[in-house]
Amino acid sequence: MPFAGKPGPAPTFVSSLVPLYHASFHGIGDAVAEIVTLPGQVLVSCGLVAIAAGTLWTRGRPAAAMTWAAAWTAAMVVEVAFRETLTRPALFRHGLHLVAFDTSWPSGHALRSGIAAAALAAAWPRLRPLLAIWLAAVAVLLELAGFHTPTDVLGGVLLGTVAVAGALALERSGLLDRRRALRGARPGT
Repeated sequence: MPFAGKPGPAPTFVSSLVPLYHASFHGIGDAVAEIVTLPGQVLVSCGLVAIAAGTLWTRGRPAAAMTWAAAWTAAMVVEVAFRETLTRPALFRHGLHLVAFDTSWPSGHALRSGIAAAALAAAWPRLRPLLAIWLAAVAVLLELAGFHTPTDVLGGVLLGTVAVAGALALERSGLLDRRRALRGARPGT
């Protein structure tokens, strides 16, 4: 974690919600990591998924729009559940307990970045190569800047992959389109 600054306290609820509220910008590496990983922040990623979903909806793909919104929401529920129920052994650096890592698995930034990138790629397929590069940079910078351990990032990537695969499978199954068609075919609806 060569860009990591001094160990700090565990993030607060407010610092988890407000973009760059906790940013320290210790050095150029830390500043780059803060900016590159910003789209993985809770409110920013929610906004990106909402924009992608809105675009998909207006392009006549309401099932895809609902699927990506549901994937983001479900992933958030799973992330919070894991953080509240799983306990990891205390991590130390130079004899100091790194409290911020006590509940840092999985990396929510990695998880939300993956879902946001996939939703944006569904709305704008031409962006896929850029989104893939950005996603790789996020995974690397989360560890280099000391935001997460490698296992945190791997956990976020794996859960993001499961959420994206589930969203794609649900969209491709046509289940949501059939439900809409059945609802529209009923008298009085």
